[in-house]
Amino acid sequence: MKLYSVEEINTLLNGTIVGTTNNQISSPQQLELACSDQISFIGNKKYEKLWPASKAAAAVVNEDIEIEPGENRVFIKVKNAELAMAQLLDLFAPVPPQFDDAIHPAAVVHPTAIIGEGTRIGAGCYIGPHTKIAENVIIYPNVTVLDHCTIGKNTILWSGAVVRERCHIGAYCIIHPNATIGADGFGFTPCAQRGLVKIPQIGNVVIGNGVEIGANSCVDRGKFSSTILGDGCKIDNLVQIGHNSVLGKFCIMAGNSGLAGSVTLGNGVIIGGSASIKDHTTIGDGATIGAGSGVAGNVEAGKTMLGYPAVEARSALKQWAVLKKLAATK
Repeated sequence: MKLYSVEEINTLLNGTIVGTTNNQISSPQQLELACSDQISFIGNKKYEKLWPASKAAAAVVNEDIEIEPGENRVFIKVKNAELAMAQLLDLFAPVPPQFDDAIHPAAVVHPTAIIGEGTRIGAGCYIGPHTKIAENVIIYPNVTVLDHCTIGKNTILWSGAVVRERCHIGAYCIIHPNATIGADGFGFTPCAQRGLVKIPQIGNVVIGNGVEIGANSCVDRGKFSSTILGDGCKIDNLVQIGHNSVLGKFCIMAGNSGLAGSVTLGNGVIIGGSASIKDHTTIGDGATIGAGSGVAGNVEAGKTMLGYPAVEARSALKQWAVLKKLAATK
């Protein structure tokens, strides 16, 4: 275990040190659990009250903090404690799982597949015909990548992920365990003789660069063309993205949220946890959909929507205030 001085950590963060300590730092930890050889974070002024009871030797804090660190304790003041925290966690991150072989003997790689230099493929993986995997991709054990797929450079696919045929994933992406890219879209039509007839889903999924998709999430293939996720999108665990949906750049979808088919999200849209978006709906750039909301119609750019069915946030808050007053009068 490597120990760091506060000065060494500050060289990375480029902040301002307030106070002094002789303690070396072994790891980061949350305020309530930290010990005297650990560093913590105060990213919001409301957590200042937790500092006196914490045993942390140091904390990375925003510049507007009003308390003092105390005896043999240090603050490293930075402009954005959240971003600094990400840098520090990266410094202390454990070494990821290692590969003894570039391609494990128990992996199955079709002879027509093209594998880039520096790519690692774990045991139990299947790489299908005519698939192209760029350089420095990491594919952990038991991943399936089917026919005619492409994977961009420096992408990571964790165990259990499935990339179905003809789907394309960009560079610097992370696909977490058991995520499925390119499952059939949910398409059926009634038939008097046969009940519900399955509509073939002949499209694919196209994922841009720098996209992260959480564990057990599903991105369905398009019925005709492509389901598209733009560069930089971040998708949480247990998220459903329906067929032919199109996400702009840097969208965020929190856990248990879902898009029905043919939903369009602009750039920078935020979908809160457990929110549901109706099919063929368009949500404009920079809009936010609150947790648990149900969106049944188009949303203008920059709007914040709350409730079920979702309405503009200000209207929703007024409605809830009125309901609260009505309940109080009974």
